[in-house]
Amino acid sequence: MSKSVSTSTAQISFDLEIVAEKEIDGIGMGVLKNGTPFLTLRGLARMCGVDHSMIVRMTAQWQDVPLKPREQRIREIMRARGADDSVAFIAAVKDGTIHHRVPDSVCMAVLEYYAFEANSAAKDHALNSYRVLAGAGFSAFIYQQVGYSPQPLANLAWQKFHDRVSLAYNTVPAGYFSVFKEIADLMVTLIREGADLGDKFIPDISVGLHWGKFWTGNNLDAVYGMRMKYEHNYPDYFPQAMSNPQSPFCYPDDALGEFRKWVRTTYLPKHLPAYIAKKVGEGMIGGSAAQIAIQALNKQSAQIVKPI
Repeated sequence: MSKSVSTSTAQISFDLEIVAEKEIDGIGMGVLKNGTPFLTLRGLARMCGVDHSMIVRMTAQWQDVPLKPREQRIREIMRARGADDSVAFIAAVKDGTIHHRVPDSVCMAVLEYYAFEANSAAKDHALNSYRVLAGAGFSAFIYQQVGYSPQPLANLAWQKFHDRVSLAYNTVPAGYFSVFKEIADLMVTLIREGADLGDKFIPDISVGLHWGKFWTGNNLDAVYGMRMKYEHNYPDYFPQAMSNPQSPFCYPDDALGEFRKWVRTTYLPKHLPAYIAKKVGEGMIGGSAAQIAIQALNKQSAQIVKPI
């Protein structure tokens, strides 16, 4: 925590108040007024399984010239995700005092580094943390943990989403990924912009259908291994629950990079606008909100770089 911060290292904005914050199992987490989920410096260190001082040094060295190898690699990971790598942490306001909080994009890049690349004794610990956050989607996980709904009018949509997330844990076999979990951040963005996600607005079905056609059309079973069915249930108040358990496909982890690239380069620019337009016509999301949501999602995928 600090009352004076270098603008070269942190983003300072006194309207970025901390509106929800909890410490769970020793991990500080929360949400800023603009909806950005975060971990505290100590919380991120705990999830990585490293000493707090290592994360403090990382943020202090974020803008060094030349960059040290660790900070350089983490920033490369962020750029590969299309994230802004200029900010290491946010100087947020709580009760009139500035606190340092690490936003989602930095947290995931740091966790990825410690889970897969760092020569650290805590590598397995970091990998487990990375899987938890990557599986649920960082935003969805933090929102659920701290009980945050960014728009009061969207409480019902958030509740429906949270209920679906709670049923989705531990249902996908080891070594496979599900479309629902992988597009959680896309769903969060839509809800933030006022989408009424629920039993009539289920983006993962749209993504799953298009991805399934791409998978079979390119015979990706032969490339990555056979996809398989898994059990997926809807909350009992969804009409779809009458036919629970559902049996969507899950896909080999080896194809995860291919899926994410396909979402960025194919689904978001080619299929999402038509799907959103249909939902605008059905009154599930306002036209202006739909445009904002599409712009936000396309901005996230605009910087397509070589694979890490």
